[in-house]
Amino acid sequence: MNIEEIKRLLQAALSDCDISVESEGSHLNVTVVGDVFEGKRPVQRQQLVYGALNEQIASGAVHAVNMKLCTPAEWQAA
Repeated sequence: MNIEEIKRLLQAALSDCDISVESEGSHLNVTVVGDVFEGKRPVQRQQLVYGALNEQIASGAVHAVNMKLCTPAEWQAA
């Protein structure tokens, strides 16, 4: 599965977010910045991403996902 396909899946599930995806084989590094994460705990944020990639993870196309998920304010502070 290529990076653009992964990015499209994430954009469909997390509209109005800035999304960056890097790949190392079946391992992904995903950065998502958006207001959708406001007030959500880290696990809730991860669940949104896993939900978008569930089929790819179940099929083995994606093996591991490293995530950096934050609101725009958190991103600016970092």
